[in-house]
Amino acid sequence: MPNTQLPILYTFRRCPYAMRARMAIYYSGIKVEIREILLKDKPKQMLEVSSKGTVPVLLKSNGEVVAESREVIMWALKQYDPDNWYAGLCQDQQGEIQFLINRNDNDFKPWLDRYKYSVGYPEHSQEHYRKNAEVYLFDLNSRLSRSKYLIGDAMSVADIAIFPFIRQFAFVDKAWFDQAPYTYLGDWLNKLLKSELFSAIMDKYDCWHQGDVITVFPIDTG
Repeated sequence: MPNTQLPILYTFRRCPYAMRARMAIYYSGIKVEIREILLKDKPKQMLEVSSKGTVPVLLKSNGEVVAESREVIMWALKQYDPDNWYAGLCQDQQGEIQFLINRNDNDFKPWLDRYKYSVGYPEHSQEHYRKNAEVYLFDLNSRLSRSKYLIGDAMSVADIAIFPFIRQFAFVDKAWFDQAPYTYLGDWLNKLLKSELFSAIMDKYDCWHQGDVITVFPIDTG
């Protein structure tokens, strides 16, 4: 396993799992070496670190590998969580966060994939997949009608873990989403889309190749 001064993050800019990992890393102020990859041409160095072949993959400075986005998020927040996105919340709130993210990852995401790539799932119409995905959207919208964010009036890890997937859903058919009865969810989405946090993690990087000069994330704008 290679030794490195900085942790190494293998990522793909548009992947929602990688997005939420980068958001947590940016928020925590951790510096990593970022390696942008192509999913259709994964570098052997990444596959040697994690044979799963999915992003994000984090290679820590001590050689340990973190190959799940939720684990990358929690690793980052354990380093520094200045606004109490997780650690500072009560046990009930933490349980609620895990419940919401579980529903996103296990229930909503499969319907999102079928909605976005409906051509590959000819068993049902695109509208059928969208209606099934909307069960989760309805619940989120109801929650956001009572608070500014998913867990109260302050941002938490639930928001950044779920936001990239709602973004992906909305942009499958943005005209439909904008007129759908999800006013509070739409406002929440737009707020995060316009945030400094999202802007900072969507910088474009050249695809990484062995021997390239190290690229540090986040970019130091100081």
